[in-house]
Amino acid sequence: MVKNLIILSISGLVIALPFLFRQTSQVTGWQAGDPELVVITPHNEAIRFEFGLGFSQWHQQHYGKPVKIDWRSLGGTTEIMRYLEASFLASYRAYWQRSGKDWPAAAQRLMDSHYIPDGSSIDNLYQTFRSTDDPGIFSANIDVFFGGGEYDHSTAYKRGLTVPPWPEDQAPPGLFNQDGIEMIPRQLSGETWRTPTLFGVAVSTFGICYNKDRLRELGVDTPVRWDDLANPKLIGQVGVADPTKSGSIAKAYEMIIQQKIQQTVLAAGFTNDDITRFESAFDKAHGKPWEIPATVPVHYQQAVEDGWREGLLLIERIGANARYFTDSASKVPIDVSKGDAAMGLAIDFYGRYQAEYSRAPGGIERMVFVTPEGGSSVSSDPVSLMRGAPHKEIAVRFMQFLLSDDGQKLWNYRPGEVGGPVKYALRRLPIRRSFYPSGNAVLNQAFETHRPHLTDNLADPAINPYELGKKFTYRLRWTGHHFNIHRNLIKAMCLDAGEELKSAWQAIQQHGGTGLNSSAMQAFSALPDDFNWRSAIDGYSKANQLDTMRRWVLHFRQTFLKAKRLAEGDAS
Repeated sequence: MVKNLIILSISGLVIALPFLFRQTSQVTGWQAGDPELVVITPHNEAIRFEFGLGFSQWHQQHYGKPVKIDWRSLGGTTEIMRYLEASFLASYRAYWQRSGKDWPAAAQRLMDSHYIPDGSSIDNLYQTFRSTDDPGIFSANIDVFFGGGEYDHSTAYKRGLTVPPWPEDQAPPGLFNQDGIEMIPRQLSGETWRTPTLFGVAVSTFGICYNKDRLRELGVDTPVRWDDLANPKLIGQVGVADPTKSGSIAKAYEMIIQQKIQQTVLAAGFTNDDITRFESAFDKAHGKPWEIPATVPVHYQQAVEDGWREGLLLIERIGANARYFTDSASKVPIDVSKGDAAMGLAIDFYGRYQAEYSRAPGGIERMVFVTPEGGSSVSSDPVSLMRGAPHKEIAVRFMQFLLSDDGQKLWNYRPGEVGGPVKYALRRLPIRRSFYPSGNAVLNQAFETHRPHLTDNLADPAINPYELGKKFTYRLRWTGHHFNIHRNLIKAMCLDAGEELKSAWQAIQQHGGTGLNSSAMQAFSALPDDFNWRSAIDGYSKANQLDTMRRWVLHFRQTFLKAKRLAEGDAS
């Protein structure tokens, strides 16, 4: 009885959550009976406002009626994914038990992205879930997942939460190819921009935001590299976010590691052409990520693993400079613009938006956002259709709007421009090729049509994603399998052992710096003994993750305390 009451209480909470976080619609002219759409998103209020209003107006123009978007904003993508999984599981369980079937104890495996039907008791449960797309049977009562990273949208699909909005070979005309021109590539710089189930609607880079006045006070040069975030002069001055709460910041950490790997591989004597050739050999071999093909030198893989470790240690030093670790990635640029932090890790649109918002009287820029050259790939910010979407037809139209020129204008047109945002300059990068200069006359003419209305100079090679993509290639094998592992290791190292980390770093700097404290730095830089590039993939997924986290936290606390003692001259 008690167990049933607990289950009912949890199910009730899952059902109630969307209503608790429901956002007030800004649409005017909408009446009861007009179309509605339920969208779950990590996007901020400015984006929700402009796209809610813009889509409603577009829908009224094309289909005769406005649309009210019921926004569900639960926080970052981590919270969204937890909610979606719990909601689907509760709805599907209710359907299954209404059918008079037993709910097996192993049902948690239902959303295991690695599950392979093996004749077990949950095979039918698994197959039925993934072959059903009818809100009358079960549903999370969400139509669209809008925003977040490609990783989270890919994970949602692998867990059976999203479905294709149209057959792969029957996309709406002109959406992806127009007059023989690919308007939205499937990939760029090694990043996935669209698949049959997820579609990038904007693109992002990752970088550093900094307060010009605060850097001048601290005597710190303008940052141009990720390593600049680890400058000891910035102790207590760097704003960073918790990667287990923010998918975008987890991606930014991955960029740091990716660049360190590339730098280490190049320093080992390999060329970019070598990297491309060797990684292609790994792909063609279809083996485990650590299984080295005969045509690849063993010391190439060793350089990859060495660079991976260097990337993690750079993040450790950045964490040692941290003023705080926030749950919200958008907080960092806000604090930097106010001078509460001197520098911070940021995704481009938060950085540029806050730089615009915080200009001093006369237009003087207080805060600047910079993408380290060759330090970031160009990743997509996708939209996906939910399984069992209750308003599927409207949801597909919303996706078409986002991917069309009409929807793309909202990302970077100035407020008040025809077709642009009404209130907020979003300062994000559209994904469609027609918004950027090109050697193709048709594309370039389209760009020139947009150019007078844009907030940012999208022709600038430091902003243009099609140019930035040429300077950085994301290598999936290097870090793609480690994405969640990185999040948890960074949490253990920089948050859970954060006090010990900062105390050790300060002691090292107070006693001569890294160059005069080799023993202390050796302890400071010690990763868990059994933790390396391979074991992070091969062993972590098989181990109890709570036990692993406890062990990691204990390791880091002990090694940081040891590093502090050594820096202070206590060799005991």
